[in-house]
Amino acid sequence: MLLMSGCSVPGEPSHLAHSTWRFVSIDGEQPAASQAAIVFDEQALDANVGCNALGGPWRTEDDRIIAGPLDQTEKFCEGPVWAQEKAVGALLVAAPRFELEGDTMVLRSNGHTAKLQRENVGG
Repeated sequence: MLLMSGCSVPGEPSHLAHSTWRFVSIDGEQPAASQAAIVFDEQALDANVGCNALGGPWRTEDDRIIAGPLDQTEKFCEGPVWAQEKAVGALLVAAPRFELEGDTMVLRSNGHTAKLQRENVGG
């Protein structure tokens, strides 16, 4: 079993750039929306848990994802998707630690955890 923590040199693109990750679990619960995902572009991330979109600049530093400031749309949401959206927003702004094992990534902060699966691109 190979575990890799993220690392990058400041100013260089992260190995997460140009990847899409589907949520498998958010704080131990299955995502309320099947399309819940984070997309890492070269300099910006876009996250959507099923209601509002969240996005902004990001980078990796040692084994952490540093995101922000993040912008968010402000649609009315309620129920499980709303709770999960708040959890993911809090997780991303808390400079979560990330661990990669193959096509699985786990994000952890003091208050929240998310497990994600890399989406296959091009086949």
